[in-house]
Amino acid sequence: MGGTTLSNNHRLKFPDLPHALAPPPDTQLGSTATMFQTFSGSGRRPRQVNLSGRKTHAFGSTGSGAGTQAALDRAQQERVQRQRERDTLKAANTIQRVWRGHSSRQDVSNLLRQEWDAVEAASRTQTRSETAPPYQAEDEALTQLQRLLRFVRTRNTDDVNRIRHYGLRQIETVGMLSITTTGPWPLAYLRLQRIASTVLERAVHAVTSDQSLYSDLLRLLHFLAIQIPAETAKNAHHFYRTLVLLVSKASTNWEEESNDDGGNAELVRILLETATVPLKQVTGHTLNAYEAFGCVFMTTPILSTSSTAVLPQKFRDTLADAINYKLLANALASLFKHEGALHRDDLKSVSSRLRLLGCFIYFHRFAHNFHSPEAYSAHKDFVAVVSLLLNSLPVNVIEGASTENGNSQSLDAIKGQEAVNDFLKDQILSLVNQEGIGNLLSSSSQSADSLSEEDRIEEARQLANYALALLRFFPRRGDEIRMWLYIGPSGASAGKESPRKLPAIRYFWEASKRSSVFGTILRDSRAAVDLLRPKTASNDLVQHSFWQAPQQETDRIAATADEWRVILVFLELYTFILKVTDDEEFFSSSKNTPSNQTRDNALPLAEVKDLTTFLKNLGFTLYFNAADINDSEEQESGSIGLSFFNPKAAEVQTQKQPSEPSVGGVAGLNLDYVKGLVTGLIRMLYERDSRRKFLPADHWLMTSRFDMTGFIPAVVQEEESRHKIEEEDAEDMDDEEEFDDTPQLIGTGRSQQQRRLERLQRQQRKASRRRYLQAVAPRLEILQNMPFFIPFTTRVQIFREFVNLDMTKRRGGADVESWRWRVMARPDGAQQFEKHSARIKREHEFEDAYTQFYPLGQGLKEPIQITFVDQFDQQEAGIDGGGVTKEFLTSVTNRAFMPSNHIDMFIENDQHLLYPNPTAVEEHKEILKRDGFRENSPEFRADIAELLKRYEFLGRIIGKCLYEGILVDVNFAPFFLRKWALTGGQGAAPNESGYRATLNDLRDLDEALYQGLHQLKTYTGNVEDFGLNFTVTDTITFDYEGKKKTIARDTELKPDGANIPVTNQNRLVYISYMARHRLQRQPFAQTTAFLRGLSMMIQPSWLSMFNQSELQTLVAGTSSSLDIDDLRRNTLYGGTYVIGDDGLEHPTIQLFWKVLKDLSDGERRAVLKFITSTPRAPLLGFGTLNPRFSIRDAGSDQERLPSTSTCVNLLKLPMYKDEGLLKEKLLYSVFSGAGFDLS
Repeated sequence: MGGTTLSNNHRLKFPDLPHALAPPPDTQLGSTATMFQTFSGSGRRPRQVNLSGRKTHAFGSTGSGAGTQAALDRAQQERVQRQRERDTLKAANTIQRVWRGHSSRQDVSNLLRQEWDAVEAASRTQTRSETAPPYQAEDEALTQLQRLLRFVRTRNTDDVNRIRHYGLRQIETVGMLSITTTGPWPLAYLRLQRIASTVLERAVHAVTSDQSLYSDLLRLLHFLAIQIPAETAKNAHHFYRTLVLLVSKASTNWEEESNDDGGNAELVRILLETATVPLKQVTGHTLNAYEAFGCVFMTTPILSTSSTAVLPQKFRDTLADAINYKLLANALASLFKHEGALHRDDLKSVSSRLRLLGCFIYFHRFAHNFHSPEAYSAHKDFVAVVSLLLNSLPVNVIEGASTENGNSQSLDAIKGQEAVNDFLKDQILSLVNQEGIGNLLSSSSQSADSLSEEDRIEEARQLANYALALLRFFPRRGDEIRMWLYIGPSGASAGKESPRKLPAIRYFWEASKRSSVFGTILRDSRAAVDLLRPKTASNDLVQHSFWQAPQQETDRIAATADEWRVILVFLELYTFILKVTDDEEFFSSSKNTPSNQTRDNALPLAEVKDLTTFLKNLGFTLYFNAADINDSEEQESGSIGLSFFNPKAAEVQTQKQPSEPSVGGVAGLNLDYVKGLVTGLIRMLYERDSRRKFLPADHWLMTSRFDMTGFIPAVVQEEESRHKIEEEDAEDMDDEEEFDDTPQLIGTGRSQQQRRLERLQRQQRKASRRRYLQAVAPRLEILQNMPFFIPFTTRVQIFREFVNLDMTKRRGGADVESWRWRVMARPDGAQQFEKHSARIKREHEFEDAYTQFYPLGQGLKEPIQITFVDQFDQQEAGIDGGGVTKEFLTSVTNRAFMPSNHIDMFIENDQHLLYPNPTAVEEHKEILKRDGFRENSPEFRADIAELLKRYEFLGRIIGKCLYEGILVDVNFAPFFLRKWALTGGQGAAPNESGYRATLNDLRDLDEALYQGLHQLKTYTGNVEDFGLNFTVTDTITFDYEGKKKTIARDTELKPDGANIPVTNQNRLVYISYMARHRLQRQPFAQTTAFLRGLSMMIQPSWLSMFNQSELQTLVAGTSSSLDIDDLRRNTLYGGTYVIGDDGLEHPTIQLFWKVLKDLSDGERRAVLKFITSTPRAPLLGFGTLNPRFSIRDAGSDQERLPSTSTCVNLLKLPMYKDEGLLKEKLLYSVFSGAGFDLS
């Protein structure tokens, strides 16, 4: 070894070998056997050649017969035997050669040890490091080191002591002789450093070890790091892995120390100095040292402990003070640019990435004395590192699992939550601060002309990545994050005069417009399918080393993902801005108005048009082509086979973690999030356009993408498919509830495995049905989420078809008499008729209806039998056209919405539009308290529940009107109707349809409050002068014992809101919270109860096909001018007025139509209301009025007034002969207030 020639005395002695491995006595060692030259010695079994004529298998076993075959068999056996002997000989030679080499090396090492020991003999008697004598010359020290490196063995205890001894002497030698590290020293030192690191690693894992060994070898590592900083930095990963083991070993009792004793303090000092040596001396490999320091050393648990003990805090703070945080950020940012950086062994676990992120943030905060986050939070390296680490962590690791969905948490998320402590939580939560987020764009060069277009785009992508990571990771702080981005720098940092830059919304809008994703989807909606597909297939192949994607393809996927991040951040910000922007500010962008923050953030209407086109194309594709987008997911799930006969395989499948969701290459995002974001924003823009048109008439329609000829039947078929899927889901849900996964008795493991397999099968069936619904019901998905893509009249027809389909399922059809005949044939027919019958007393319509019909539940969909009685309990006269249903429904609604001396269930706004009384529940509670009921007692809760049942029943009544197609003259406030349309939740993305309170809705509720908040938002001074905080005062007025009483109650808008002042920076959040309180929180119980009743009668998904104005039209009819010709064509005549064979109308009828045409539109509506109880026409014309508009004669008395039966839309018109008299009598009856039973 090492060029040394061995003498014969050092050759291998055979008696040391096992007897079985010794060569034959007549074999010369080291020579090659020359026997059996005709055989190849191949290990492959040769094909047997049969020359005997017998039929045997070509590779069969040999027999023991005679003749030719036996000779061949014997030859084969001899050849095999000779090959075996040759293999044995070859193996013996190999063993001998290895043994001789080993023995030679051992002898050389022993000689070197003897020589080394001879030199060190004098100094070895001194054992303490303080007295170890230095070498007298540099050559002596180098020679001893080279000898040591040649023979040292890390598993040899004596050699370890030799390393320790040499290290102590060399430290003294360098101090005395001032040896420079040149020539052969760096390489020798590096080898010694690696050997010392290996010794330390083994000592750490040993059960018992000499504590002084740690100290001496640690001093040696420190010394070597100083001598060869460049080589140490290059070898930093191994270096820091050793230090991590030492820190982990030494810190086991740090958290228990109340103060630092001398031993621990000295150890901490040496560890800190050793860890920071490669970082302090700048070399060509310093960034490599910082990279290793971050990935390896910063992930050690002691650095992120939340202990308050002295030593852990001192260790962390001293380390934070010693490093250069900018170089650390640059090194990690450079590392994370490479694909698969987070798949390194040091960063594979969620806990490691959490600790790295927490320490990384802490070091930056420490460098700025935990103030001024804007000084570092906008730096591009900080942004890059934090955004990548945040995106690699489960979203619920800090804030916990969301309650909005029932998805189970992944194993990574559970482990991450277990690893989170107070220290890590504080560091990560510190990212959400106004200064840091508000100044995110402050360091960008958005207004500089020096950057190229590519650099500007790259800058926007990085900032968008960070902003989206914050929004994804802190969903509960989403409004605050959006607001701070919207506001920009706070007052302190904004006070520094700087050139005015684009607001965040305009900055990301400009970047979005320039992206290829935006341009492609703007031009063609079909192109969005490929852009939205998850880009994970190639990643899986790369991860398993099956295939390496071309770099060009990888770069293209990464660029697409970055562009999606920019677009999604813009959509998030613009959604927030629309929530706090009223219509005047929205439309002010196209006018020359004074500049303010809101107007600066508004987009020109021409650009809004481009944005809506993009959102239309994207939203349409998200729903209509959902199956195409998710095809990769379906293939993945389809590839998971079910092993019905292998319980272990089923268990593996059950425990398999789902792959990380991805949209357009953006990891961590699911398709429902994008659907919700796009749907919510496009709805808000559509509502703006509905209130005040600024887009072309047919801008929102997407009928070109449909075959409209068969659209309605196709949608009805999809609705039936949806019903079947919901029924199957309900059955699987029942089975899931019956599943019990608790430990069972011994021997029932197979049964448990079978049940787990069944649960897995149910989950897969449910996912398969969901994908099937997306594939077979795309039109239904569009109607439920973006209905304005389809014309309104088409949607009304679809709604009626849905109702007819439901009627057919429940009662066999829309015909009332047929249903009654079927019920009569049932054994319980009499009981059913009794349930569906009621006696309604005038002026008590709602209470009587509630008492008798509330127990029906959904049974109210069936025909009902109504008998009206007067105050004397006498039955009123009237034509029973369908059980006086129409008169009953209109009377109940009129009575329910009529003001009373008690608690009003609904109240009016300034425009006389109805909405649920927001204080009704609180008023009732105050009355109950004064009546002596204890709050939260069973009686108290039952009384409150009774009030909410009335709201629920009123919702059923309105639903019954919609179900039967009966119009009622009730006008609801637009913000209340919006809640009807946005409670669908039956589509693929239920969360996007949730109601969002806006400033415009607040205007419909309370004009004075809106004006006050608008002034607060636009106030140019310091809003703290108003003395507001995050509380609201609710005024509750109620009638008790004939006297009006008023109490005021303060409610916090957010936790500890009383101590949070409203400032210029948080006033938008205050306005948002105020709107949410008034429009959502305060009337929540009443609104929920009403909508629950409404949903019993009408599927919420049906209502989601309409916006608020369209729903009002469904309830009360169209507000457009009455079409008298359409009414005339669809009128039925009775009695004398029946049209004869000649086809001519009666003269009185002709006079009636002439008079009606000459009336004003207001007078026409009054006549229509007089006859039908509503002043509006049906949505699809009078041909759909139910019952049909009818006129019959009422005698020839010229003094008699016209009368009506509104229950059947019947006008009883005397046979007037004079046009003027007819008009006079008709208008007198209309405006005299004559009612039911006038005739």
